[in-house]
Amino acid sequence: MIGFVLYAWQAKICSRRCKIKVLGINGSPRLRGNCDILLDRALEGAVSAGAATEKIFLNKLTYRGCQECPDARTDGNCKIEDDMQRVFPKVFEADVIIVASPIFFGSVSSQTKAMIDRFQCYWMGRYFHHSVEQPMRKKGAFLSAQGNEKDEFFLNAKGVIKNFFATVNAEYSEELFCKKVDAKGDIQKRQDCLDAAYGIGERLGIENP
Repeated sequence: MIGFVLYAWQAKICSRRCKIKVLGINGSPRLRGNCDILLDRALEGAVSAGAATEKIFLNKLTYRGCQECPDARTDGNCKIEDDMQRVFPKVFEADVIIVASPIFFGSVSSQTKAMIDRFQCYWMGRYFHHSVEQPMRKKGAFLSAQGNEKDEFFLNAKGVIKNFFATVNAEYSEELFCKKVDAKGDIQKRQDCLDAAYGIGERLGIENP
């Protein structure tokens, strides 16, 4: 299952009857890049709060964006058989979704956008065909980094992520935008961002009373 990272400590946490499942989605093409590091910090925070975590590295998966199939299914399921078929259930089973994406040309990465677009069939099933039930309520967070200081780029990307979260019934609960972070690993010099990412994961990993 290349691209899917099930942390070794998940089994240890789950043995203590963990109740929160946190899914991290890395939309960056760079493994161990800035967004990947931020995501790992957030997942570490979630584990510290007692959650189980799993991470998906989209760039290692084989999938296409939405093909706008003329004979698309009406039951909310996408007919294209590729690695997205493993992503869909993980998104719906998670209690928390944390998406990490760098800013490319003023928005999310192509890997992230292609993944989101593949939820079109589910959106049609839920809102147009009314053939699927509303998924369980969950929480969502968005982590992003870019090399410049333009706030509007983060806002563009945020709009895409908020639409995705609304489709899968996730509340847009937390965000972290780190500016002037470009070269691979530069985020390691930004302790403020690393600490903020950890805090986001820690807060989202705590079970609601």
